[in-house]
Amino acid sequence: MLSYIDGNIVDEEHATVSIRSRALNYGLGCFGGIRAYVADEGQELYVFRLEDHVRRLENSAKILFLPLPISRDELSTAILDLLRRNKLHEDAYVRPMVISKTAKLAPLLREEDASLVIWCMPLQRYIDKDSIDVCISSWRRTPDNSIPARTKPTGGYLNSALARREAYDNGFDEAIFLTGQGMVSEGSAEHVFIVRNGVLVSPPSTEDNLDGITRRTLITLATEDLGLSFVERPIGRTELYVADEMFLCGTGAQVTPVRSVDRRVLGDGGIGPITRQMSEHFQAVVHGRVEHRKDWLTPVWGSL
Repeated sequence: MLSYIDGNIVDEEHATVSIRSRALNYGLGCFGGIRAYVADEGQELYVFRLEDHVRRLENSAKILFLPLPISRDELSTAILDLLRRNKLHEDAYVRPMVISKTAKLAPLLREEDASLVIWCMPLQRYIDKDSIDVCISSWRRTPDNSIPARTKPTGGYLNSALARREAYDNGFDEAIFLTGQGMVSEGSAEHVFIVRNGVLVSPPSTEDNLDGITRRTLITLATEDLGLSFVERPIGRTELYVADEMFLCGTGAQVTPVRSVDRRVLGDGGIGPITRQMSEHFQAVVHGRVEHRKDWLTPVWGSL
C-alpha cells in the first residue's frame, strides 16, 4: 500500500519516523479514523463525513500545539488522492495522523514539529462478531483534564489497550470504561448506547469520551429518520445490566450489538429491534442508498 508523509506519496515500508521521534517515545500526536464504503454497484467509493473528520483532526491538533501543516481542503484532497493511488474499490479505513517528528529529548509539544502522515487499508468488519460480550473495566477512563479524549491522542490509547487486554484475559470481547466518578464513559474505542423502555440513551461527551462523529450520526438518524426517542444523560454502571438493548458504535465498530455486560445477558440475548433498525439504516446511509443523506458522502472516483 502507498502512504502519505509530509507531502510525499511513498511505499508504506518507506513511510518511517525516527526511533528517537517524540511521537514514538512519548506518544505526542493525534489521529483521525475515517471510513470509506463501496457503493452497491461495486465501483464508486464514498468517504463518510470527510469534512467533519478533517475539521475534528484540525481541532485536535490545535489543542495539542501540533497544527495541521496543510489546510483542511488540502488534507481532504490528499485523503482522496491516496485512496485513488491505492486503487481501492472496496470498504476501506483511512488514518490521518499529526505527530511530533522531532528527535529531541523531553516531552514537549511544539508547533514547528508537526508532521502529517496518512495511511489506508481495506477494511470490512472491525469487530468480526454479530454481537459481543463486554465487561466493566477496572481501569478508569483518563479524565479530560489529564489526557483529553476529544483530541484522539496517540499516547492516550495505552489506557484503551490496558482495558481491552483485561477484557480479553477474562473471556470478554470488549471493555467498558467508567469515569473517575463511576459513571459510564465509553468502550475502549467505541461509544455506548442503551435502550430502556423504547428510549435510546447515550452519555454525553463530557463523560470523558470522544466527541464521536459516528455517535452524532446515529443520534441524527434515530431522531430525524427513524422517529426514535433519544436522551443524552449520564448512565450508571448497573443500568447497563438492566438495559433492554445495548450497542457500541464508532468509525471502526460501526454499530456493534452487545449480548451481555459482566455476564448479565441483555433482553433475550439476541439483537434487539432498535439496535437492528439502527444498524441497517446506518449501513444503507454509508453505502449511498439513502438519497437525503448523500451530502455526508464524498465520492472518491466520481469527484475526478
